[in-house]
Amino acid sequence: MSDESSESESGGGSTHEHDPAREEFHEAPIGHAQVRGGMSVGELATEYGKAGIGAASVENAVDVYAEMLRADDVTNFFGLAGAMVPTGMRQVVADLIRDGHIDALVTTGANLTHDAIEAIGGKHHHGRAEPDDPHPANPDAEPTGETLRDHDENLRDEGIDRIYNVYLPQEHFSLFESHLRDNVFPTVERRVPIQEFTAELGRANAEQNRKRDVAEDAGIAAAAHGNDVPIYCPAIQDSVLGIQAWIYSQTSDFGLNALGDMTHLSDLAFDAERAGAMLVGGGVPKNYVLQTMLTIPDAYDYAVQLTTDSHTTGGLSGATLDEARSWGKLEKSARNVTVVGDATITLPLVVAAARERAGESHK
Repeated sequence: MSDESSESESGGGSTHEHDPAREEFHEAPIGHAQVRGGMSVGELATEYGKAGIGAASVENAVDVYAEMLRADDVTNFFGLAGAMVPTGMRQVVADLIRDGHIDALVTTGANLTHDAIEAIGGKHHHGRAEPDDPHPANPDAEPTGETLRDHDENLRDEGIDRIYNVYLPQEHFSLFESHLRDNVFPTVERRVPIQEFTAELGRANAEQNRKRDVAEDAGIAAAAHGNDVPIYCPAIQDSVLGIQAWIYSQTSDFGLNALGDMTHLSDLAFDAERAGAMLVGGGVPKNYVLQTMLTIPDAYDYAVQLTTDSHTTGGLSGATLDEARSWGKLEKSARNVTVVGDATITLPLVVAAARERAGESHK
């Protein structure tokens, strides 16, 4: 037998007639992303789609979210958890509301607190997550050698609250509390669903934003009020906003009816021809958006999740959307994608690329 025939019979590069069928394998080779100056974010997302791991999931998320945005018969539910407002994602969400891409928003009391602070003139500031990180105001300063505990104790003495690498002067909370007492609570001297209260907050934010001639946009709650988009905040008491509401309720008829929101939200889901969910982070907003489908005969047709959490711990925030399908929260045929990564990175990218892919022009 020649060397040539021996190599052929032993599989030297040729395919055997009797190889088992490859049911899982498909001819879809990985491509290599190409980037260049001047490319659009939509073009970049397309290049992501050639690659694997997280890049592929980003492009898939863009595709699903673009379909949610362009379809006239899809009611879009948006869950917003985490420190998204103080870290600079406020305008992304407000613009989606104003452009008709959010039909219902579920968020945290913390995000509404920080949204109102910006609406009435307060600002969040660049800071340091670690004491030896470059100082925003003096990047060439020598390391101090202080510990992280020293760093945060110094911030406490200076009256500064830290959210990772974001600083917020405590006097802004005093401004916010005065805003609530003077402009929001007195207009709701009764027990109301939380959604009605957040609408009043949005109205007051917009009004004070104009009166104070604040350079910053009036924000998420104001945009929702102006466009008749309900904001649900099922864990409102877990925030400065909730604390102040509780304090005010001790000496007035003001009160919040959390169960009243469930009827309003369920009716919105029931009336939807098709439904889509964009979930930024996890926690209560994610579950509140998804569990709504347990109260009606249908389920979500589309869902995109942006999270930093792992699904392997069994926790809600990292739970896959496929797991949600097992509960009946997603249709069996639903298009769904989970993107694992920092939402301050993934949210603007996915939204911008989806808007482009949906055919929106630059405004």
